[in-house]
Amino acid sequence: MATIDFWLFNMRIALGIEYDGTAYNGWQRQRTGIGVQSRVEQALSLIANEAIEICCAGRTDSGVHATGQVAHFDTTSERSDHGWLLGLNSNLPDDINATWVKPVDDSFHSRFSATARSYRYLILNRLARSALNAHRAWWVHQSLDEQIMHASAQVLLGRHNFSAFRAAGCQASTPDREVSSIAVKRQGDWVMLEITANAFLQHMVRNIMGSLLAIGCGDESPDWLISVLDSRDRRHGGIAAPPHGLTLVRVDYPAEFEIPARAGAEVVIFL
Repeated sequence: MATIDFWLFNMRIALGIEYDGTAYNGWQRQRTGIGVQSRVEQALSLIANEAIEICCAGRTDSGVHATGQVAHFDTTSERSDHGWLLGLNSNLPDDINATWVKPVDDSFHSRFSATARSYRYLILNRLARSALNAHRAWWVHQSLDEQIMHASAQVLLGRHNFSAFRAAGCQASTPDREVSSIAVKRQGDWVMLEITANAFLQHMVRNIMGSLLAIGCGDESPDWLISVLDSRDRRHGGIAAPPHGLTLVRVDYPAEFEIPARAGAEVVIFL
């Protein structure tokens, strides 16, 4: 009867999470170091009074941030949405925060139900570095041509083999990914890469950003990115951009799940 009662009263809860990844070895629970997942699970377990394990939409790397991470967990504990949210945030460190909580159908899965993920990469492009954004943006003092970077990036639209932008230790079963939008924009001293795809390979956005930087500062020609993509060889691309400029900003789901389209605030830019 105990097993039957568990399934009768088991609930699935989805939540939005934002975090500053500076102090963490990525999202995933770690044997050494601290993952964001561990902190959230510890806080949820205290509130639920039972061991909680969570799954997320995108396992961000060490030093990478999120304003729109989505996760889910199963529990037998009954709490109001208000109670889950306030209880969770009161037990989390200041650099991790839940932004919303809602019950979902058992068919929802934060990772496998997601249809797209969106990342933003920030570059501070000026001679002086920033004290306030030292852990939120890549400081590049060389002049960058964001219009050439944007035009070059459009060759990545569509479904491709992204092996040339894949980390050596990436464990994805296939290198094929579909990029639905990619743009490079400037706002004052800030250059922003915004990219959306069905999913991403390990270090994919950082490797794309590193290659676009080589084009933007004039070290490579505007059409060089095509040859890098076609090579399917990571050694042909640019450097990997550092992780601290990268933020997971949105995860998309089918409308029937009623998941907020954008969870969390935008990245704060101090001009």
